[in-house]
Amino acid sequence: MFKPKYPSPDTYIPATIRPAPAPAEYSERGSAPVPARSTGAFGGLVQSSPGTALALAAGGVAGVLALASVAVSLLLAVAVTAVALSISAVVMLFLVRALRQEFKSR
Repeated sequence: MFKPKYPSPDTYIPATIRPAPAPAEYSERGSAPVPARSTGAFGGLVQSSPGTALALAAGGVAGVLALASVAVSLLLAVAVTAVALSISAVVMLFLVRALRQEFKSR
């Protein structure tokens, strides 16, 4: 009754993906293979062109501007909170002083 019942193991066998070997490029003079051109950091997913470089630069600039706007808004929120607290502290000080003078005169 209190023994756990484990489910039966799956019969699914995951398919393994093996990359096909890259074809060796041959030079014009002989049959000596020339090493294949290495792909970039993205593994050939993105082709290098001036448009992609411009898009990456624009994306980087947009990201920096977004982070800067968030930082400025956070600093502005802190400044507004500090001003509100200082004004309320001055008002509370005046009220406390007024109440003390009222009680001293009685």
